[in-house]
Amino acid sequence: MKPVSLTQFLIEEQRRHHVINADLRLLIEVVARACKRIAIAVGRGALGDVLGEAGTGNVQGEAQKKLDVISNEILLEANAWGGHLAACASEEMADPYPVPDAYPRGNYLLLFDPLDGSGNIDVNISVGTIFSVLRCPEGVAHPAEKDFLQPGTAQVAAGYCVYGPSTLLILTTGHGVNVFTLDREPGSFLLTMRDVRIPEDTSEFAINMSNQRHWEAPMQRYIADLLAGKQGPRGRDFNMRWVASMVADVHRILTRGGIFIYPVDAKTREKGGKLRLMYEANPMAFIVEQAGGAATTGHTRILDVLPQKLHQRVPVFLGSKNEVELATRYHRVADQAGLD
Repeated sequence: MKPVSLTQFLIEEQRRHHVINADLRLLIEVVARACKRIAIAVGRGALGDVLGEAGTGNVQGEAQKKLDVISNEILLEANAWGGHLAACASEEMADPYPVPDAYPRGNYLLLFDPLDGSGNIDVNISVGTIFSVLRCPEGVAHPAEKDFLQPGTAQVAAGYCVYGPSTLLILTTGHGVNVFTLDREPGSFLLTMRDVRIPEDTSEFAINMSNQRHWEAPMQRYIADLLAGKQGPRGRDFNMRWVASMVADVHRILTRGGIFIYPVDAKTREKGGKLRLMYEANPMAFIVEQAGGAATTGHTRILDVLPQKLHQRVPVFLGSKNEVELATRYHRVADQAGLD
């Protein structure tokens, strides 16, 4: 069968579903091209002098890796001039980045985490890029932070690239999830998996167990029941997997099922959680739901959360539908009982 390129796929999706106009197609293609450049930089590693600390901090107060800065600049530069965007917002920047006045403005807003899991880059573990696309509100010529504050249900597209043994682009435009593999010789993303579905049940979970002592009571009870295995209330054994790179952990779940959890705990309660709603939770929740999974904060559906600020954080439970619903039930029961 003749390989299907990303461009051909997007054109065919427009004919089929009428949701991908020329500007949205260009936006997705530009992001994909930027991801190719990031993949090259990641692949060169020490040979490209891209490893180690940048000596700067981001808006989150976190130390930046050199590749954080490089990836952010690549995405900003790639999307500045095409006329498909009104503005960008990045996890690495305090404020939205408007399209320069010298270029035409489009009708879309792009949010991205330029290099998710960058703490792993120096030890050669998979990292990635996450992105989310929203429509710019009508009549807004110069988008401000408030124009980005749309619920996850408003996303028109979302995706991530994982830079591993192969570079993969995972994409949804609201009609299922599809996977493209970068053919490095011609430099093209080719469709390799259509309509990915996450199994509804699982025996794998991904969580940072080093934070266990900080968890709330319902989280403690849920994980204790998993660890009890065949002798516990679940009646079967569970395996734990944890990469500490969200794109890698979620991609494993997308491929074979599982549940990924980053709960609120004593360390992150004042901030609302660890992961960012607009750059991580919303796009990943959109992808997971489109693949038949579920995504909640432990209390409510992530895509229904009304954002209050650009860098808002939330707890994240996502993956196999039945397991996410069960883990969420532990927290809802505790809420109803008035327990911590």
